[in-house]
Amino acid sequence: MTYSDAIKLQKEIAKKVATEDDFGKINHICGVDVAYNGHTAYCSAVVTDRNSQLLESVNAETPTTHPYVPGLLMLREAEPIFHALRLLKSDYDLLLVDGHGLLHPRKCGLACYVGVTLDKPTIGVAKSRLCGTVRPDGFVQLRGEILGYLISKKLYVSVGHRVSLKTAIAILKEFGTEPLRLADINSKIQKRRKGLRP
Repeated sequence: MTYSDAIKLQKEIAKKVATEDDFGKINHICGVDVAYNGHTAYCSAVVTDRNSQLLESVNAETPTTHPYVPGLLMLREAEPIFHALRLLKSDYDLLLVDGHGLLHPRKCGLACYVGVTLDKPTIGVAKSRLCGTVRPDGFVQLRGEILGYLISKKLYVSVGHRVSLKTAIAILKEFGTEPLRLADINSKIQKRRKGLRP
């Protein structure tokens, strides 16, 4: 897929993002993150219950097909994420993606792409701001529209799919980001272990 094709796809996906709550009780939460070593992506998916107790953890190793391009993270990370999620035996009610959702120049970050493609309630949780201005109340505004929220010093939350921003903020404040934290640790461990292979 070319960059122009990807941008066109993002604009189409953005129209399909559901920004209202569309899910039942949250019992199981999945976090997914990707680490890289050269041309290899190491993705980990972790499922916990609502009390942050680990239920399942899987790892996947896939070749990278695109370099990192700001605003087009989906080209680089979507396939490793889909591959890892397919390995899970546990179902989950909510997906946390290490990346932006609607808080994106084209309102289609990685979390939106993954959420819409899988049709799963999804929240984007990013460690840095890609765009927009943080207001004094913590909300992040882009072109006059509130698209995200600075939930802690370096944690930005935004809608991925089938979750409102208000609920996304409440969920993270109540449950935290433990599955995402574990996925981040696991992906980096996987990367280091594979990097030591002869």
